[in-house]
Amino acid sequence: MAAAERRAFAHKINRTVASEVRKQVSRERSGSPHSSRRGGSSLGVPLTEVVEPLDFEDVLLSRPPDAEPGPLRDLVEFPCDDLELQRQPRECRTTEPGVPQDGKLDPQARAAVEMYTEDWVIVCRRYQHLSAAYSPITTETQRERQKGLARQVFEQDTSGDERSGPEDSDDSRRCSGSPEDTPRSSGASGIFDLRNLAADSLLPSLLERAAPEDVDRRNEAQRRQNRPRALLTLYPAPDEDEAVERCSHPEPPREHFGQRILVKCLSLKFEIEIEPIFGILALYDAREKKKISENFYFDLNSDSMKGLLRAHGTHPAISTLARSAIFSVTYPSPDIFLVIKLEKVLQQGDISECCEPYMVMKEVDTAKNKEKLEKLRLAAEQFCTRLGRYRMPFAWTAVHLANIVSSAGQPDRDSDSEGERRPAWTDRRRRGPQDRASSGDDACSFSGFRPATLTVTNFFKQEAERLSDEDLFKFLADMRRPSSLLRRLRPVTAQLKIDISPAPENPHFCLSPELLHVKPYPDPRGRPTKEILEFPAREVYAPHTCYRNLLYVYPHSLNFSSRQGSVRNLAVRVQYMAGEDPSQALPVIFGKSSCSEFTREAFTPVVYHNKSPEFYEEFKLCLPACVTENHHLLFTFYHVSCQPRPGTALETPVGFTWIPLLQHGRLRTGPFCLPVSVDQPPPSYSVLTPDVALPGMRWVDGHKGVFSVELLAASSVHPQDPHLDRFFTLVHVLEEGVFPFRLKDAVLSEGTVEQELRASLSALRLASPEPLVAFSHHVLDKLVRLVVRPPVISGQMVNLGRGAFEAMAHVVSLVHRSLEAVQDARGHCPLLAAYVYYAFRLPGAEPSLPGGAPPVTVQAATLARGSGRPASLYLARSKSVSSSNPDLAVAPGSVDDEVSRILANKGVDRSHSWVNSAYAPGGTKAVLRRAPPYCGADPRQLLHEELALQWVVSSSAVREAVLQHAWFFFQLMVKSMALHLLLGQRLDTPRKLRFPGRFLDDITALVGSVGMEVITRVHKDAELAERLNASLAFFLSDLLSLADRGFVFNLVRAHYKQVTTRLHSAPNPTVLLTLRMDFTRILCSHEHYVTLNLPCCPLSPPASPSPSVSSTTSQSSTFSSQAPDPKVTSMFELSGPFRQQHFLAGLLLTELALALEPEAEGASLLHKKAISAVHSLLCSHDTDPRYAEAPVKARVAELYLPLLSLARDTLPRLHDFVEGSGQRSRLASLLDSDTEGEGDIGGTINPSVAMAIAGGPLAPGSRTSISQGPPTASRSGCPLSAESSRTLLACALWVLKNAEPALLQRWAADLALPQLGRLLDLLYLCLAAFEYKGKKAFERINSLTFKKSLDMKARLEEAILGTIGARQEMVRRSRERSPFGNQENVRWRKSITHWKQTSDRVDKTKDEMEHEALVDGNLATEASLVVLDTLEIIVQTVMLSEARESVLGAVLKVVLYSLGSAQSALFLQHGLATQRALVSKFPELLFEEDTELCADLCLRLLRHCGSRVSAIRMHASASLYLLMRQNFEIGHNFARVKMQVTMSLSSLVGTTQNFSEEHLRRSLKTILTYAEEDVGLRDSTFAEQVQDLMFNLHMILSDTVKMKEHQEDPEMLIDLMYRIARGYQGSPDLRLTWLQNMAGKHAELGNHAEAAQCMVHAAALVAEYLALLEDSRHLPVGCVSFQNISSNVLEESAVSDDVLSPDEEGFCSGKHFTELGLVGLLEQAAAYFTMGGLYEAVNEVYKNLIPILEAHRDYKKLAAVHGKLQEAFTKIMHQSSGWERVFGTYFRVGFYGARFGDLDEQEFVYKEPSITKLAEISHRLEEFYTERFGDDVVEIIKDSNPVDKSKLDPQKGSPDPIPQGSSGHPLVGRPGMPRI
Repeated sequence: MAAAERRAFAHKINRTVASEVRKQVSRERSGSPHSSRRGGSSLGVPLTEVVEPLDFEDVLLSRPPDAEPGPLRDLVEFPCDDLELQRQPRECRTTEPGVPQDGKLDPQARAAVEMYTEDWVIVCRRYQHLSAAYSPITTETQRERQKGLARQVFEQDTSGDERSGPEDSDDSRRCSGSPEDTPRSSGASGIFDLRNLAADSLLPSLLERAAPEDVDRRNEAQRRQNRPRALLTLYPAPDEDEAVERCSHPEPPREHFGQRILVKCLSLKFEIEIEPIFGILALYDAREKKKISENFYFDLNSDSMKGLLRAHGTHPAISTLARSAIFSVTYPSPDIFLVIKLEKVLQQGDISECCEPYMVMKEVDTAKNKEKLEKLRLAAEQFCTRLGRYRMPFAWTAVHLANIVSSAGQPDRDSDSEGERRPAWTDRRRRGPQDRASSGDDACSFSGFRPATLTVTNFFKQEAERLSDEDLFKFLADMRRPSSLLRRLRPVTAQLKIDISPAPENPHFCLSPELLHVKPYPDPRGRPTKEILEFPAREVYAPHTCYRNLLYVYPHSLNFSSRQGSVRNLAVRVQYMAGEDPSQALPVIFGKSSCSEFTREAFTPVVYHNKSPEFYEEFKLCLPACVTENHHLLFTFYHVSCQPRPGTALETPVGFTWIPLLQHGRLRTGPFCLPVSVDQPPPSYSVLTPDVALPGMRWVDGHKGVFSVELLAASSVHPQDPHLDRFFTLVHVLEEGVFPFRLKDAVLSEGTVEQELRASLSALRLASPEPLVAFSHHVLDKLVRLVVRPPVISGQMVNLGRGAFEAMAHVVSLVHRSLEAVQDARGHCPLLAAYVYYAFRLPGAEPSLPGGAPPVTVQAATLARGSGRPASLYLARSKSVSSSNPDLAVAPGSVDDEVSRILANKGVDRSHSWVNSAYAPGGTKAVLRRAPPYCGADPRQLLHEELALQWVVSSSAVREAVLQHAWFFFQLMVKSMALHLLLGQRLDTPRKLRFPGRFLDDITALVGSVGMEVITRVHKDAELAERLNASLAFFLSDLLSLADRGFVFNLVRAHYKQVTTRLHSAPNPTVLLTLRMDFTRILCSHEHYVTLNLPCCPLSPPASPSPSVSSTTSQSSTFSSQAPDPKVTSMFELSGPFRQQHFLAGLLLTELALALEPEAEGASLLHKKAISAVHSLLCSHDTDPRYAEAPVKARVAELYLPLLSLARDTLPRLHDFVEGSGQRSRLASLLDSDTEGEGDIGGTINPSVAMAIAGGPLAPGSRTSISQGPPTASRSGCPLSAESSRTLLACALWVLKNAEPALLQRWAADLALPQLGRLLDLLYLCLAAFEYKGKKAFERINSLTFKKSLDMKARLEEAILGTIGARQEMVRRSRERSPFGNQENVRWRKSITHWKQTSDRVDKTKDEMEHEALVDGNLATEASLVVLDTLEIIVQTVMLSEARESVLGAVLKVVLYSLGSAQSALFLQHGLATQRALVSKFPELLFEEDTELCADLCLRLLRHCGSRVSAIRMHASASLYLLMRQNFEIGHNFARVKMQVTMSLSSLVGTTQNFSEEHLRRSLKTILTYAEEDVGLRDSTFAEQVQDLMFNLHMILSDTVKMKEHQEDPEMLIDLMYRIARGYQGSPDLRLTWLQNMAGKHAELGNHAEAAQCMVHAAALVAEYLALLEDSRHLPVGCVSFQNISSNVLEESAVSDDVLSPDEEGFCSGKHFTELGLVGLLEQAAAYFTMGGLYEAVNEVYKNLIPILEAHRDYKKLAAVHGKLQEAFTKIMHQSSGWERVFGTYFRVGFYGARFGDLDEQEFVYKEPSITKLAEISHRLEEFYTERFGDDVVEIIKDSNPVDKSKLDPQKGSPDPIPQGSSGHPLVGRPGMPRI
């Protein structure tokens, strides 16, 4: 027992201590809440240990598939279509595929084509979207589901708040019945009034006498109508911070774009138009000194200007006519410029000369300069004809983009909505990490500005010596300065109009950088917009997703200064040569503007008379799909003669140079400084570089480098990284099998290639991050291929598994590191996640084509083409392991030791796993340890098997890298396993045979070692431990969909054991428990969680049960005659069988049970986590369409039945919602029922009832709860927060709502009395927790939250300004919050921060508050109805039991509490129906013993009879009528109900402010109508008695109206109360009630002497009653005993025998009509007299009290009484020493005038505080009546002469106050209004 009781994470001595035994015994006795937590269960497995799960697959095999009826059949097994393989076509942006269609492909290009055209291969779990992980319940989804809720009607919403002030009283006065002016004794007008009122409609079947069963059936049917199906939809969504299971499928890989800007060139106009001008646009980043886009060429010339070039132009392609371009900017910066360069046709003269006309001539002077212009035009025409193919630089300008964006965007930005301005997360994900860098610089975000049209007027002429980019960056830097040098230059005036705007999402007529048509492209004839390729300013980490193979050539400079001859106007021609013959120039150079799409040659602009020109030209080429050693760029240098001379050629070649494009299989890029040959290159030059001095060739400047040029490739084919190039080249060589092969300087043979390949694998970690990320899909694919299809060299298979695994680990680490900024909340890199989900596939077998040629078709590479695989390459895996793992024989390191220890232990855990049965080594179906699974059929290795093996045996360095990103390898294994099953059609194979034993052994080892890493690292690297923990949980969750589920459950159990073992020694066990809870939560988020719990198998109790503590306590079951059913008991407890069969649910609820233990550490955090996990699961069940039908939902609810016992046992530590609101009584377990205030009446369960339920006697005056045991002890441990408590109660209600009622009934029948009592307490608490707050409360909360946020803002400012150390403040708060460092609301990993924008917003709109009130109303109604359903089940259960009275009393208490709290009309209809049924079945509950229940019920019913909602009134009046009828049928009169109703009404009108008499009158009329129509009681006096009672109540109401009128006039109010009390002389109970009401009012006003007189009269009344009962010498004789204190007591409080009959039922039944009551009244009277300073009267009161106390020998009280007497006498003595007592001042006040109604000509004596002057009371009365009647209506008469009424204004009212002096004693008379 001690072992079972031992704490899991605290050291305790391992022996049984006597105190523990005593504690255990006492627990068993009392049935205390925690009797069976950690201790035994029916299998004797403590909760801290995990039971061994059932063998899932065996259980399913043993059950026939059709064992379950209809809808339940789907719960038995996973659906057969659970897994499916989807081929999702890769999204192609362009209408054409964009890959080379024909011709030969080199290996690189072929691999790229395959990669970029393959469909995505997605393993889809069809039902995964239904799990909590993929369709999370958020505030938004909840709101969506809450649409269409019916609005519940609440009394407090119709009438305003219950505690509302006087503003409601006017309304009620206006709408109440006519105020009676007749005296109380004349009832005629009252009768007349009540007869004339309209009644509410009657309930149709109320008067029928039906069998109780039929009534119950009808009530239940009505309760079940229109109920919301999902309870938790009405409850706030689960906390998102706790949702560790939250996942989403990654976005498919897409092409990377930055922020896109659309630039439209509208027009270009110069002062003179004489020749065509051509434009170039590009973006430059001045800060980074980098050109960040390719060039965009545009032509805005008129047709006449274009006509000048007719001689040179071919027909222009439509793609070259574009005038608008879309630029992409990944890193927006304030230093980005749009640079516009202009060129013109080459002409004679330098740039300055050519610019002169444009600077000098103006359009206005056209007529004046006509001749000059004509001359210029003619010259231009000649140059165009002759030199039209050459250009020259002309002018340039730059637009500062940041200015445009900020100025254009500013006005719009204010009006723009947040959502439009900032890109959505999906966009940001699509655009990649690059937005992150820019997000800080909102000023230069290019995404949300308003379109702007610019007119650029000033251009700067180009300077021949300053054409390079370096010079341009200097100019741009200068432009930003205020005193720019450029401004001093004379500009070339022109007007260029351009539009700049954010690019639309899907622009029409768009061409990609390769000139492919981007979708949508409606009409091929439309003028296109060009997408301009970006050259990002910094690295962009994004994988290539489409085929791109572009080469950019940038000639920078040429130095021909030493070249002899006429070489001045130099042009460089560039050609892409496929060979050395001039005809082999390929048309791959992109055209510029208004020309053909592709050309074979292109020229740089010419700088006139310059031997060393600089160039800014950019040539864009499309690289062929097969680049060979012969492909090269040929540069030819020409001298262009501008002047036509006879015999001189237009162009003369003056030099040649070239760049071979391939070198050792690599594309050559980067800067080159090339020597230039004077002669034409010799044959076979193309394979050499110009650096090689070829014999017989002349070189410019002695073979020095004179031509500077740069090549830049934008290619998704060529990686341009030496390590990647080498790796790909080697892999392609192996695939092609072509040997020998030259790699750099070495020649590779078959013998050396393996060594090279291994070296290249280990060198992958040295690759640059940017190309590595860009080619990550290629690299990972190749690595997977090396593992799965080991290469064959010289007929031998080379196992590269280990090298490939290590390379994969390093590649994944590098990619992760590069993309750290965009990791998701769980630390996953979206790029890698997308690779696994979409791109990863198992390399398929490629069918060989005829002739042995490698397959070129795209199809050959897709997944499951061709299944025939050569069987010749079979190789035993034992060989591959050893070659792959040379380290295997080496002694493992310390970590590996630990792993091997774990593995050694694992053997025990898997003793029951199927692996060790028939399939064990030596077993009947033994599998060879290292033989391939399908011998002979398939030579390839399975990736998942190889990954698991390599991971288990990996060295520590590699293992560290793998552990950092374990999720990736787990997901890779899972997809590989799924593909293996799907492609091999193995899904029909029994799960135990799907995977070989050695693989499962590796998995076991792997899970063990990763689990151990989690545990050991949790204190060193909490963040990694948390990530590993989640990855492991997701992996096991995925395995449940693929492998043997029993095996996976055993893995889970093994992991739990590891954690439990470590808990003993962990320094901070809470952290480990938190991780374990997250682990459990992720496992439980599986989409087939319900099926995994075997919901349909009946729970089998153990064969020979060792009876548990819980079952022994319930052996003495109170309500069922036979012994409790162990099956039912074990379903509701966390018993062994329950946890074994419902394995996952058992784990979850066990975590909850352990967290809820009183002594659990880190409790508040664990409470929240555990409860949130259950809540989240229940929410997902509610929204899951598979469980929508009631029988299915009931079966799901069975998995959570122990939650009811858990909630019940945690009751003492739940937040007490009852104490929260002022007018609610406390929970039964914690407070007595004797509290004050009308709302408290009957709020708690009666002590005697409680004790009866608890099974023990009750001493008078002692108080206890319905649950036994001292409240302090049960309250120990960490209390739950209000939020956690409420959520736990909501979960318990969910179970009660959805569970099978018959099952709940059987369980309730087996409960012992204390447990049933706690269950009722729980229901009581549920009612309090979900009580409706009212609309006004929501508005109040809203304003409070707003104030709180302002307060926080102020404190933040304070911290910033330094008045308080923010750090100290934070530390202080965290210490306050929890002792163990982890705060409840703060996750301790930095990576997870869900910004809950919706809930954090402070000011809610009116609609939102309306919606909240609507949902809260529905939740309150549904929660109360579930409680009502459960109460009905309990009533059914206890119908025949012996202890039913006590239980039913408690049930009625809960019903009464529900009727007394704020409830909707809908609930009250059902609640009152249940109450009627209860009373009709068990009338003795109310009419035999306990009067308090009857009093409570009457009060509740009367309050509802006065409701403004007619439906509530109908049911309340029906209930009240039946109550009277029931009482009458028992004893032929209903004196008790009559008495209680009258008292309740008096109490109600005396204390409730907001009370509607009009509606109550209607209810009285309705009751009258029932009495008249009740045929069954026609012959009796019943109808007559009802009529009398109704008229009596009506009279009380009439007085109430008057009381309301005088609410603000205390003197009149008390006079009225006095009259009412006097009117009840025949009804002692009511007189007593009104005397107490009046005393309370006096005390409130400070009239203590008058309050004391009221209490004396009350005491006299009780004394009269007691004297009639028995003649006791110690009691006062009756009223006579009090004559010395109050002279009119005899006259008013004496009663005769005929009025007061002690035997009559219902009379004098209150608690005050006892000796104890009398003592209380006398003590109150004495206290009031003391406060009022009437010490002489104190003595007189105590003369009556002391004999009673002496008779009881209550010396303690006697001592106190004598002490008080001493004080009183001392104070009287002080009077003689000069101290005077000053009493009130009295005034006579008369009222004259019709305005005063029945007060006209009446006079009263007013008592005012001592030393009040006449002016003061005059002023007070004048102010009061002026406010009441209006100005100029009230007049004060201040003389004391008799008033002559005839002289008064009849329209006015005139009070006449006259002082009457002051006296030492008040004039004793009517209490509250002394006589004169």
